Amino acid sequence: MEAAGVKAKPNAAKGESPFASAGEMHDVLDRLLTAVDQDDVAGPKLRAAHTPHRFCFTDFDLSLDVAGANDGVHSITWTFGGDPDWTPALTLDMSSAVANRYLQGKLSLPVGLARGQVRIRCSKARAALSLLPANRDVMTRYRDLISRDFPHLVIS
Repeated sequence: MEAAGVKAKPNAAKGESPFASAGEMHDVLDRLLTAVDQDDVAGPKLRAAHTPHRFCFTDFDLSLDVAGANDGVHSITWTFGGDPDWTPALTLDMSSAVANRYLQGKLSLPVGLARGQVRIRCSKARAALSLLPANRDVMTRYRDLISRDFPHLVIS
């Protein structure tokens, strides 16, 4: 039952998105990457991975491209659904519910691959291996962000 003005939480366990919309997911990820870029450890570590990558969120028809920045001011650069100035070395396809679990550290990439929840395409064989250590810091920033500003996304 919904209270007046309160939206019922989707059942993410059944594969439904925990995000209210593609717009909310866009906002969360944009805020996450802004925090990562401003972080003195996470941003440089992600840039040092030298792995431009793309996330395709299959249920929202939303894509996110991330790469290291070369402007001397930022560590990373990103774009949504556009045509970036770089070619991704790694593409990860997953639903928004799987992405939320992965970014919280509740789903390992190998398990997601084995279960068919994540699909990877690589142009460089070591692309995923380069990116995984840098993503640990991204996951920490994601958990901080959602626990503070988007508690409905938190998986206990």
